Amino acid sequence: MRIGELAAAVGVTTRTVRHYHHLGLLPEPERLSNGYRDYTLRHAVVLARIRRLTELGLGLAEVRDVLADDAGRELAEVLEELDADLARQEAAIQERRARLRALLDAAELPAEGPVSPELAELFSGLAPASDSPMAAKDREIFALLETAAGPEERERLLAAVGGALRGPAAVARAHEAYALLDELADAGTDDPRVEEAARALAALMPREMLPAEPVDQGHGFLRALYADMAPAQAEAIRRALRLAGEAE
Repeated sequence: MRIGELAAAVGVTTRTVRHYHHLGLLPEPERLSNGYRDYTLRHAVVLARIRRLTELGLGLAEVRDVLADDAGRELAEVLEELDADLARQEAAIQERRARLRALLDAAELPAEGPVSPELAELFSGLAPASDSPMAAKDREIFALLETAAGPEERERLLAAVGGALRGPAAVARAHEAYALLDELADAGTDDPRVEEAARALAALMPREMLPAEPVDQGHGFLRALYADMAPAQAEAIRRALRLAGEAE
């Protein structure tokens, strides 16, 4: 058989056959006197086996290991590993689909989404402040923190923030704090409202989320946070962190 006939018989391309030659998966046949390669039935059998293994999901390095073991013991081991890997992928896909379904079932998807159903519920509870620029920035930060945190830290974050904002009175205080911060967009850092906003924010901060040591105001994340705000807003948050730490 010529290379085109071999490829057609197995259902692959001639480029694939040459690639398998290059990787050493498929032995190259001897050339005839006219310069053409003459493929045998054995080449077709091996090529078909390679195709079946790759269609199962084996990588070419794994296929090489299987082909090297004529007794088939390596094949059983590799297939067991592949089955376990597929099971893990299946579980991960089911978890992702469950999260997607929870988002799709929500009454309204947050602009910062996708986020967890718990954080989406928290955002929904603060919905009356959705037209506040500072509230929008706050939601972005919460989404960032949720993404960066590990499972345990994420659970602790959501529980602490959810507890601090539970009930109409707490939500009203949050709206007031957002409004105070919004008013500082064009104010100077010496504006009296900076202190008022700082105290309102400090009263809202969950004590469970405050570090045991004083907050490092020069931390890279805080520097980036302050740079993304107006100077008076950044100053209000600096003071709020100090006030909340002093209250501990």
